[in-house]
Amino acid sequence: MTTDRSVAAASLRGGLLAAIFLMATSAIGPGFITQTATFTARMGSAFAFAILASILIDFVVQLNIWRITALTGKRASETANAAIPGAGYLLTALVVIGGLAFNVGNIAGGGLGLNAMLGLDPKIGGAITAVLAIAIFLSRQAGLLLDRAIIGLGIVMILLVLFVAVQSNPPVGEALRQTIWPDTIDFATITTIVGGTVGGYITYSGAHRLLDKGLTGPHNLTAVTRAALTGIAVTGVMRFVLFLAILGVVASGVTLDLSSQAANPAAQAFQAAAGDWGMRVFGVVLWAAALTSVIGAAYTSVSFLDVVGVRSDAARSKATVGFIAFSLAVYLALGTAPAAILVFVGGFNGLILPIGLTIFTYIGYARSDLMGGHRYNRVLLALGAIVCALTWYMGARSVTTIFAFLGV
Repeated sequence: MTTDRSVAAASLRGGLLAAIFLMATSAIGPGFITQTATFTARMGSAFAFAILASILIDFVVQLNIWRITALTGKRASETANAAIPGAGYLLTALVVIGGLAFNVGNIAGGGLGLNAMLGLDPKIGGAITAVLAIAIFLSRQAGLLLDRAIIGLGIVMILLVLFVAVQSNPPVGEALRQTIWPDTIDFATITTIVGGTVGGYITYSGAHRLLDKGLTGPHNLTAVTRAALTGIAVTGVMRFVLFLAILGVVASGVTLDLSSQAANPAAQAFQAAAGDWGMRVFGVVLWAAALTSVIGAAYTSVSFLDVVGVRSDAARSKATVGFIAFSLAVYLALGTAPAAILVFVGGFNGLILPIGLTIFTYIGYARSDLMGGHRYNRVLLALGAIVCALTWYMGARSVTTIFAFLGV
């Protein structure tokens, strides 16, 4: 009996850890890294407010999505269809389109990472990243490889970014002031950074991983809530540390190139902070973020296809390979600079976010039958409704500016 309990506890911890790191590494992907460098170069310390806003929105969105998904025991698309006929198909279409956009950006990020690390052409680097992601999925131990790759690369990302943040010696006091009282507020920037950290597929990545691990039902709700809070806290700290690392470089007078086709502003920041070695370090960070995000985007996007009949492991595997291969083809065909793609996809997925959040807020308020009769926490629902309204407002204010990012 004791052995069975120990095995069950280990399985629970493993499942929660996998979900935490899948969500965290998806939220700190190449899009967020490049967006942070781009917006910090443009706004300086005032960008700290957008970081804070993204973290607060992240807390509300992820807590509600993870908890409601655990209570329903179904994927988001199936839950949405049960709540509002046809809503699951709409959500699936939006998440898959947004996930495709994200994955094009993730592959671009892989190309930029290998370019900074080894000097490879970004197109070749992107192809290598995509092929490696496909190889992981085709492995007989894909699930185990997925969990280990995400956790291992996530730890590498955290350690390397912490080192460079210390090296760049940022103006911490000014950043803290503008976190609360910014000199300027840019809604397009906030929508983009929110989209890059919790928009599109990222909203559901950890929640769907929990389903695959069987962590559902009211008896797992406390553990799921704790896991969501832990994942959000980890990503929140990482976002602010990365921002400080780049802010230190910008504040020292270094000008980052944001306009050329070969622009890689985050790599420039790391190089300025720690020389050529720092740029190589950045290459590892960006490539690790890209690889884990390619995996996360493909895994989560394909998990939505249950509603259109893609249910078996074989069918999901084929769909995942096709999803990554198509993303690579789109990236190779695009003439837009990789950095511009990475900024745009965050904004695009920020526009998608309020649609799914609206559906889940409605489920929490009015469809307790889908949650086994559970009366959902009213405080979390109220916060969800506020964030929902806020993201709709920010999206309406910034849609034109977001699409203009493609012309950067």
